[in-house]
Amino acid sequence: MTKMTTEARNPASEQIDTLSPLEIVRLMNAEDATVSESVGREADAIARAIEVIADRLGRGGRLVYLGAGTSGRLGVLDATECPPTFSTPPEMVVGLIAGGPTALTRAVEGAEDHPEFAVEDLRRINFSPADVVVGIATSGRTPYVLGGLQYARGLGAFAIGFACNADSPLGAVADLMIAPIVGPEIISGSTRLKAGTATKMVLNMLTTGAMVRLGKTYGNRMVDLKATNTKLVVRMRRIVADLTGLTEEQAEVQLAKCDGELKTAVVAHKHEVSADIARQLLLRANGQLRAALELT
Repeated sequence: MTKMTTEARNPASEQIDTLSPLEIVRLMNAEDATVSESVGREADAIARAIEVIADRLGRGGRLVYLGAGTSGRLGVLDATECPPTFSTPPEMVVGLIAGGPTALTRAVEGAEDHPEFAVEDLRRINFSPADVVVGIATSGRTPYVLGGLQYARGLGAFAIGFACNADSPLGAVADLMIAPIVGPEIISGSTRLKAGTATKMVLNMLTTGAMVRLGKTYGNRMVDLKATNTKLVVRMRRIVADLTGLTEEQAEVQLAKCDGELKTAVVAHKHEVSADIARQLLLRANGQLRAALELT
């Protein structure tokens, strides 16, 4: 562990306990500003991961995040946000954390030290060769994550590793590595800081990029969202109005005719067809709204 940059001491924060609150804020902000550059240097690997994930999801496979501690929590968070944002079924993007759901709110001591726990968790969700797993381990050496990726590759699934340290053991069990090197934390070893920020940024890219490739957006609009609360109902109505030229009141009526399906409502209006025919056009276009609107 002494060779890991995330465990090293940061010279910029050697005297952090003597700083004022404003000085602490400025120091942390300056350190955080370097994270984006670190992630940017991994652009090619992240783009390749998006291609793999989109392909697997498009063929009926799943994306499974696997991690412990902060890494696991961030994976679960990203997975949880996909259904309301992109109308994906809950089983399409899954987050697994060492220690189970209990570990989301408090530490489960020692759970990350057992590679066999990851195998049990993957077997519990019937993980298959059609799926892709992203093993998140800032250190690159978490046994739970290593065991999970080894098992996944043994099945023939695609295994992506994420770490914030170079040349980690995770690279030996991954088909593809994403490794933004964020450097020492301002509190030595506290990887919920820069490493956690880098993790969130990369996971955002993975799911957003894959969902865009799958036709879950039209331009930068969410066109596959689920209106599960008042905010999303208003957003959906506005998007339909924007894409069709209807008033918001007319858009609401159009959505009602189409069982609240945003893409169906837009296609039905643009092609002047029924909701059922609009759904058929979307099916022909593989769910891509832009392609469905271009069909004759």
